Amino acid sequence: MIKEIKFTDKALKQIENLLSKKDEGSFFRIAIKGGGCSGFQYEFTFDKSKQDDDLNYQQILIDKASADLLKGSEVDYVSELIGESFKISNPQTKSSCGCGVSFSL
Repeated sequence: MIKEIKFTDKALKQIENLLSKKDEGSFFRIAIKGGGCSGFQYEFTFDKSKQDDDLNYQQILIDKASADLLKGSEVDYVSELIGESFKISNPQTKSSCGCGVSFSL
C-alpha cells in the first residue's frame, strides 16, 4: 500500500483510462530517476510485473526508493494551454528547472 502519497480523482481516472487501453494485468508505474538539468525527474511508464520492493495502490506501482522521495506528495492530472499531463506537487522539492521537467531534493 502506498502511504503518504495522495492521488486526486482526476489522476486516478486518467490512470484507469490509460490502463484500459493496455493488456490486462498491466500496471502504471511512477518513479523518480536521476537526470534533467536539476538532478531528478519523474518517470511515468507501464509495467507488466511487480518487483519485490514495489509499493502498490490499485494498479499503481512505486518502487520503495521513489516512494520515500514522494512522501507527502499529491499526484494530479491537469489540463493547461500547453497540454495535459500528470503533475506532482512534492513538498520535498527544493527547486525545479525553468521548464518544470526536473527538480532537486
